[in-house]
Amino acid sequence: MDNLNREVTKFLDDLHHPLRAEIEQLRRTILNADGRITENIKWNGPNYCLENEDRITMRIHPPKQIQLIFHRGVKKLTQPKDKIIVDNSGLLVWKENDRAVVSFQDSNGIQKSKLELEDIVNKWMKATKSTTTNR
Repeated sequence: MDNLNREVTKFLDDLHHPLRAEIEQLRRTILNADGRITENIKWNGPNYCLENEDRITMRIHPPKQIQLIFHRGVKKLTQPKDKIIVDNSGLLVWKENDRAVVSFQDSNGIQKSKLELEDIVNKWMKATKSTTTNR
């Protein structure tokens, strides 16, 4: 896969994380959802951007689970009245109307949720794309 970032791979290689296989599954799922998504390291984990705007951050510490934090970037923005996407999968745990978390403990859970997760990634990128001009 061409869009895996080598710096992220090296960072993960150096960590020797017990859930490395699961991290790789999630990396590929996120990057395959939309070819425009780029990957870097931010906040001590893999981070995913659309048009250089942070949108999804992978929380890999503590190493007992992996969380994907869906957000609109670093700066606090005015909260939308409603949740910014509709999620019928039940995967998202909403923290605010523009911030949600998905947690995974194992490879099985990731595999079972792959299609729903790709759908969430696509909806999130589309919904948050327009907010970049509101900064």
